[in-house]
Amino acid sequence: MGGFFGAVSTQEVSLDIFFGVDYHSHLGTRRGGMIIHDAKDGFQRQIHSIENTPFRTKFEKDLAKFHGCSGIGCISDTDPQPLLVRSHLGLYAITTVGIINNAEALVDEYFSDHGHQFMAMSSGKVNSTELAAALINQKDNLVDGILHAQQAIQGSLTLLILTDHGEIIAARDRVGRLPVLIGKNDKGHCVSFESFAYHKLGYEDAYELGPREIVRIRADGFDVLSPAGEEMKICAFLWSYYGYPNSNYEGVNVEVMRYNNGAIMARDEKERGVLPDVDYVAGVPDSGIPHAIGYANQSGAHFARPFVKYTPTWPRSFMPANQDVRNQVAKMKQIPVPELIQDKRLLFVDDSIVRGTQLRETVEFLYESGAREVHMRSACPPIMYSCKYLNFSRGNSDMDLLARRTIQELEGDEGQQHLEEYADSSTRRGQCMLKTICEKFGFDSLGYQSLDGLLEAIGIDRDKVCTYCWSGEE
Repeated sequence: MGGFFGAVSTQEVSLDIFFGVDYHSHLGTRRGGMIIHDAKDGFQRQIHSIENTPFRTKFEKDLAKFHGCSGIGCISDTDPQPLLVRSHLGLYAITTVGIINNAEALVDEYFSDHGHQFMAMSSGKVNSTELAAALINQKDNLVDGILHAQQAIQGSLTLLILTDHGEIIAARDRVGRLPVLIGKNDKGHCVSFESFAYHKLGYEDAYELGPREIVRIRADGFDVLSPAGEEMKICAFLWSYYGYPNSNYEGVNVEVMRYNNGAIMARDEKERGVLPDVDYVAGVPDSGIPHAIGYANQSGAHFARPFVKYTPTWPRSFMPANQDVRNQVAKMKQIPVPELIQDKRLLFVDDSIVRGTQLRETVEFLYESGAREVHMRSACPPIMYSCKYLNFSRGNSDMDLLARRTIQELEGDEGQQHLEEYADSSTRRGQCMLKTICEKFGFDSLGYQSLDGLLEAIGIDRDKVCTYCWSGEE
């Protein structure tokens, strides 16, 4: 997906940008970038691939070259950025998070007949941040340009712009699908995707942008350039999966939400009489662990870690681009604790079940390690639709999703007309899907959190939360 960090100060900010961006490394695995502005020497920029080397390692040697009192940086799961743009609006740097589903149409409609050109990447596609900048440049000022770009784009657009005056303009997506937060200290202000990133750097909470809001940030303060809109559809996956445990979005802490979510799932299973009798409840590392703690506490079962991840050399299982390599890395990372597996009945809670590419290997690994029973729980409902608002998954089709593939196997195209019923485990179709997946992967039981349970755990107005990937509703 991606994340960003920026700062404007009366003192040098290169280290703040370096560490602030590094604290967003859990959000992407492909590119990292930093651009610092100095009043005398102008912009200094560097972009590196971080597919096989962490951001901090790649950029540490560049720190000596950076100097200035303002800057932005990003972790990107898509295109190289930040970009440096020269236009009638001046010279500025820009970084974006989001997705442009109608990129080809925008290129054709707005630029093909007007002599404009884009630098094609190796894939032949246009860099989405460059396209966003081109849309912005169609207007007479940055604010109107940002609003125009967000309206034209099908998908989402959250961004930072660093001007040649050393100020940062931050814009949250039109319906606030991702968070943008401002921090402050006695020397300046920062802007971030994750709040904990600036807390660790000595900043305190100052402001959280509303949907569509645009803010200018200076060392001595910030001011609203365009007010927030009424409609908000913040991504629910921020709490269930993407977000870091000590971050807060819309006043709701990630770790606390996950505890509550697991507890609600166990509570509801107990009420339905389907709570299994197990020796241990465990979380699939890492983001499944807090959901599992909540489940264990509510169910009364002991919490344990029957296997741990070996992370010193392979910190993220989804890092390699090749799926076969990712599967092998995931397998190599799973280190069993035999004393907690041998002849034990285990229930695992994962943050989600998307494509199911590693589930079979995980359950086989557990049975090979001596488990008597393996039960699986997903901390969110069955994913029925590929996200079209964020760069959430590398899948190219809804049929890459485990739930949709299973439905197709059961009923063919007819089954695709009954997705809501399949997502409800209390229905005949829902039960049939659970049974089929259990048989396919070797689980003794399988359960998904309900959409109502997930929204209860988040705790904000459900109309302000995007649940498209589960419900298909805009």
